[in-house]
Amino acid sequence: MAGKAETEAAPFGFKDKLGYMFGDFGNDFTFILSSSFMLKFYTDVMGIDAAVVGLLMMAARFVDAVTDVTMGQLVDRSKPGKGGKFRPWIKRMCGPVAISSFLIYQSGLAGLPYGVKVFWMSVTYILWGSFFYTSINIPYGSMASAISSKPEDRASLSTWRTIGATLAGLAIGVGTPMFAYVTVNGNSVLSGPRMTMIAGFFSILAVICYLLCFRLVRERVEAPANQEKLRLGKLLKGLVTDRPLLGIIAAAIALLLAMLTMGGMAGYVFPNYYGSPKAQSVSSLTGSLAVLAVCAPFAAKLSAKIGKKELAFWGCLSSAAVYLVCLAVHPANPFAYVAFFTLAYIGLGFFNTIIWAMITDVIDDAEVRNGVREDGTIYSVYSFARKLGQALSSGLTGALLTFIGYTQATAFDPVVTERIFKLSCIAPMVGFSLVAVFLWFLYPLNKAKVEANVKELARRRGR
Repeated sequence: MAGKAETEAAPFGFKDKLGYMFGDFGNDFTFILSSSFMLKFYTDVMGIDAAVVGLLMMAARFVDAVTDVTMGQLVDRSKPGKGGKFRPWIKRMCGPVAISSFLIYQSGLAGLPYGVKVFWMSVTYILWGSFFYTSINIPYGSMASAISSKPEDRASLSTWRTIGATLAGLAIGVGTPMFAYVTVNGNSVLSGPRMTMIAGFFSILAVICYLLCFRLVRERVEAPANQEKLRLGKLLKGLVTDRPLLGIIAAAIALLLAMLTMGGMAGYVFPNYYGSPKAQSVSSLTGSLAVLAVCAPFAAKLSAKIGKKELAFWGCLSSAAVYLVCLAVHPANPFAYVAFFTLAYIGLGFFNTIIWAMITDVIDDAEVRNGVREDGTIYSVYSFARKLGQALSSGLTGALLTFIGYTQATAFDPVVTERIFKLSCIAPMVGFSLVAVFLWFLYPLNKAKVEANVKELARRRGR
């Protein structure tokens, strides 16, 4: 039954949607910057091998395996305070997240010995991603189910969260290439000092967005502390046998592989193959506008009509087909490539717009089956999967760049740049295809099952 908090707080409305949007806006000022430009920064500015950067990103995920689930348990077992159960973490940890992100991009250290630079990269990246980002992202994501108990409100929050992520991607994807590159000997080269300034600016904006989220959002659904004794074996068994969770995790890893490879390879295919950082900015602009104009207005309506799983499946399958055509056509004009990029982003955007509502479906299904609601734990496992997908995409991108012979010295070699183009099509195409396969065969929560779970939980809560 709805708790006391739900009856006393102001009704769910636009302020909650706007505040939740600002939360992911803040998240992605550091997350998208890392996924899109950290590999480029450390290879081209700091002189670190791409494979070493990718190895770090994958190794950090072993740390996340501990910190993410620990944070989820901490959230589930904490008692609600005056500001709620989840909101206080946002205000508490926004500063450390922003500062640690800024420290990653210190171009002034480029002249230090190789081992020192690798050490600095490793420490700052793990502090940012495995500790501070985790400590704010998991409470933020878990908070959706406490803002409202109504499925339609949660779907709305998912849409507005995607709008926030899209706006952050727009700011980073469009603004960064326009400002961060300089022309040296006729080639577009990433500027270290400019990247340091950009990272500092985005860190400040992240803090502002987090504080706006804290200010505007209200928790309405009572979320009492989980008082059950922690049995690690039982917890792990429950997680590894939860088919909806496993299905969405597999799809999430493949989605991040596709999405972040698109973003990561954009930093190479546009300036190195096409010689046009401007086209990279345009691709971010058109991709973001497509999500805002097509996916955000129609995702909730389409998912209500055909189902979330079904919409995500067809969206990702269409994106894979777009990249297959792009590989075959092999456009010579950078803006023709932008058109393919934008079409693929629409299919991706439908899944991204509804994914957060799909997580609440997984949480609801677990509660129906087990009788215990564990928002923080389930969300933390999903968060870990997303970061694993981020690491795998960066690690794979770094490894493939090394495999095709990409270094500072060969960055504009015609043979290497041709291979870069092919990678920019094949990697996301494979990723999107895997998403479709995992959703269809592993993830069981179709439209009928989700509606049955909602009715069952309403019956148990007396609504």
